[in-house]
Amino acid sequence: MIQRLSHASIYVCDQEAARRFYVDKVGFEVRADMTMGGFRWLTVAPKGQQHPEMVLMPIAAGPMMDEETAGLVRRLVGKGVFGVGVLETDDCQATYDELTAKGVQFSGPPAQRPYGLEALMKDDSGNWFSIVQRPR
Repeated sequence: MIQRLSHASIYVCDQEAARRFYVDKVGFEVRADMTMGGFRWLTVAPKGQQHPEMVLMPIAAGPMMDEETAGLVRRLVGKGVFGVGVLETDDCQATYDELTAKGVQFSGPPAQRPYGLEALMKDDSGNWFSIVQRPR
């Protein structure tokens, strides 16, 4: 029986640039970084969070997609069409201020929503994340 989601993949244009973005700017930690043949398995997660881990998946032709599909995915990610997740914070404004100071792009300042205070963050590949502070 399936017991939990352990990993979720996000497509990135450059694995090393994505690692630097998530570790140096966002403050995540690397959980796994290994090479198997020509494939690099690279995962990150917020410090202190056990699961799930984010797999920083390179957009490349291989067993999952041909070169034409990889090119299409690369263009779509680069255009910023994917909202890939929600990241929780205990202080959305402080998180926004800290990440903005580190050069992270947002669509705008935090805004109040029915589910909490939210800011939309864009990673270095073009993926969007919602950063949310739930109501207390």
